[in-house]
Amino acid sequence: MIDDLRTDGPPAPLPGTDGLFTLDPAVVHLNHGSYGTVPVPVQRVQERLRAEQERDPDGFFAGLPGRVAAARTRLAAELGTGPDRLALVANVTEAVAVALDSVPLAPGDRVLVTDHGYGAVTEAVRRRAAEAGAEVCTVRLPLDAPDEDAVRDAVLAGCDGRTVLAVLDQLSSPTARRIAGPALLAALRGRGVTTVVDGAHAPGMLAAPVEPDADFWFGNLHKWAFAPRATGVLAVRPEWSGRVRPLALSWEHHRGFPASVEWRGTYDYTPWLAAPAGFDLLHGLGADRVRRHNERLAAHGQAVLAGRLGLEPLPATPGVAMRALRLPAGHGEADEAAVALMAELWRRHAIRTVVRPWPGGGVLRVSAQLYNRAHEYERLADGLAGLLAGR
Repeated sequence: MIDDLRTDGPPAPLPGTDGLFTLDPAVVHLNHGSYGTVPVPVQRVQERLRAEQERDPDGFFAGLPGRVAAARTRLAAELGTGPDRLALVANVTEAVAVALDSVPLAPGDRVLVTDHGYGAVTEAVRRRAAEAGAEVCTVRLPLDAPDEDAVRDAVLAGCDGRTVLAVLDQLSSPTARRIAGPALLAALRGRGVTTVVDGAHAPGMLAAPVEPDADFWFGNLHKWAFAPRATGVLAVRPEWSGRVRPLALSWEHHRGFPASVEWRGTYDYTPWLAAPAGFDLLHGLGADRVRRHNERLAAHGQAVLAGRLGLEPLPATPGVAMRALRLPAGHGEADEAAVALMAELWRRHAIRTVVRPWPGGGVLRVSAQLYNRAHEYERLADGLAGLLAGR
């Protein structure tokens, strides 16, 4: 059997991936899920675009609407949706602002979120609800919820007759769990609840990430789709497209969604134009092969940390290249403690990873990408052992 397709132990590095990234080799990078890293071939495409822009700025900007539309068409096909449903944005923070500003809320309405949501998204929900006089209801999802059905049941139990909007993660950032799956979205649609789905980690990680039942869905392409940073997408169901409010009114406003959302004058559009090159690279390496490799490597990393340190592994979602583990009580339970633990891992051991605060023990999340190696999770286990022991 080919090494990278084994199911026992870590996968072998994929051929053709050496020299693909420009990361500092002295640092252990186990946090691809936050910022990603741009592969060399995609960096070069963006560099050529920037050089072209500086040779003739007037001509470059004059042709941009058509080139952005062409890039959007290609990306929509990769994401499993239509180009008329998709707008390019900078990131999910911008996308959730557009979505929330487009959904009407009234005093007494309830907006549902979960305690697994990304902090900046949840804060945007709280601000929008406060402005409208609406109430935010936070559903607590057990960290050890065994499967997607248990998650769905918990979310639906949190809905009542006043719930008009649900803002849910597709794959949660702190816990790497599937939350807004097709069954849950269909059930919410049946109850008349508008859904906003944070798919930050889905593009490139899932083969067809856009959830068709979501009223608004958004994701980042700089994480798992190898795009330059400041490349995100916002997908909108047709019945909402005429009600979308862009963050700023532009010269393309009269064209409506998606152009009205995309155009913002002298913005740097080169990340968007280079984004299809990320999918070209993914397909050249074999998209399914990359996904299997990364999923297996993440599972191996979780097993190493659980076995060496006795940490509780949290339930995993199939196909996801991130894994989470529960830290012991007293470690990483509050924001300051989680930040301090990450800082010490960096200062003492040159390791980049993520700890999210959680009552009863923080959550450690590790990612796996083509540049990672099995021994890096051993290094994390060694470094974390000393810190947890107070050494």
